[in-house]
Amino acid sequence: MKTALSRLVALLALTLLAGCAGAPERPDSSIRQALFNLGERAAALVMTAPDLPQPPSDQVLLLSRPEVNAGLGIENERFNESLVRALLAISDGPQVLDWNTNMTDSGDNQWRLESRLMADGPRLSLSDRELLPYRLTLTLRRPGEEAARWEQSLQGALDSTAL
Repeated sequence: MKTALSRLVALLALTLLAGCAGAPERPDSSIRQALFNLGERAAALVMTAPDLPQPPSDQVLLLSRPEVNAGLGIENERFNESLVRALLAISDGPQVLDWNTNMTDSGDNQWRLESRLMADGPRLSLSDRELLPYRLTLTLRRPGEEAARWEQSLQGALDSTAL
């Protein structure tokens, strides 16, 4: 009886450990699912830009510091981390570097990616949560050029409880 009970406990422990080992990778707890999903949508949209060199692994995206509207309650760093993670998660995706004003070399495969996440209307109150309408504008420029080569926007609403 004692041996059967100890075997049962060992089997349960092994099952629990196997289940934990096979758990899918999730974003870091400091990055909420809403921002993670927004980063994925933004990265997918950037990859559709017609001027970017193909394959994506030949691209170098120089990320400017994002501009995030304070009314959304999202820190620049949190949004930037979500975008960087999503870009790096693309299979055979681009190289991603932080851009700064001291960068002067601009190879044919380098693009500066700017992002602006703005509130796009008042908060929408539902019975169980608040939605934050947003507009995310993504702009690609060649380093050293002021004119945008590509610009697209995403609109939606973030669940404030998921941030």
